Amino acid sequence: MPIKDKHWFQTAFQIKGSVIPAIAGRTIICGLFGVLISVFDYFKHPVALPTLASLIPNIVLGLLLVFRTNTAYERFWEGRKLWGTIVNMTRNLSRHIWIVVPAKQPQDREGKVEALKLLVAFAIATKQHLRQETLGVEVEKLIAPAKFRNLQTMNYPPLEIAFWIGDYLQQQYSHHQFDSYQLMAMQNLLNGLVDSLGGCERILKTPMPLAYSIHLKQLLLLYCLSLPFQTVGQLGWWTGAVVALISFTLFGIEEIGIEIENPFGHDANDLPLDAICTTMLRNIEDLMTHIPEMDVFEEDLADTAIPFAKMTNNLV
Repeated sequence: MPIKDKHWFQTAFQIKGSVIPAIAGRTIICGLFGVLISVFDYFKHPVALPTLASLIPNIVLGLLLVFRTNTAYERFWEGRKLWGTIVNMTRNLSRHIWIVVPAKQPQDREGKVEALKLLVAFAIATKQHLRQETLGVEVEKLIAPAKFRNLQTMNYPPLEIAFWIGDYLQQQYSHHQFDSYQLMAMQNLLNGLVDSLGGCERILKTPMPLAYSIHLKQLLLLYCLSLPFQTVGQLGWWTGAVVALISFTLFGIEEIGIEIENPFGHDANDLPLDAICTTMLRNIEDLMTHIPEMDVFEEDLADTAIPFAKMTNNLV
């Protein structure tokens, strides 16, 4: 068997990450109900009602399910785009800080390293804020202990971290480390990070309308429970299996929409936020291995001054 076909069949029968565990119970109930209707029909009870096929038109139910799934996927994809924006703006802002801000003293280099770590801490704090989790070791190892204790008392830790980054940029500008145009460019990137945080909160705190969710579940239940009466006359003992198969399809589509409408959790179908934050940390660590040309300590300048003086004397 080709490798691709093997992977295809493995995926088709994979339980982890699928909605099968979530819909198995209601699917079995509908199938057993179909078997019960088959038993009644076998003993010549008039239970076949083909007219129920027009109770809920297939096209109406199909459109509702498609709309439900599309709406949920739009939320999932918007969340992915927002996190893509966080990644890109973090890379750009860290590159600006590392290259534009000069380091003439060792403490200047330490300040830049701290600022870059704050950018990663912002992303991790955003992840934990969206998951409604308390700040953990991931953030603690990136910032100073005093700042971490301060964060633990805040309702919105990502905003506090964004304030610290903005304060660092303003301090460097006030010390004439870069001009106003560079400050504006970096502040715009920082504003983009905060805007992305707000976009993620909008997805998280705007659930699907309750009335729509209730009505869709009611239609699904009515449709699946009316199926045995529609099909028992033609299918006989196969009614339970067919009803279970159709119920599995419909309940699965609905459950997929429920699964992906909040993409920030720990489920297999949620966004890989842990991996994204790990990638950002590696990007920052790789960036800090490079030494910009502007990072020349005063001690280095003093060391180069003596050979330069000797060279000028020889020229004279």
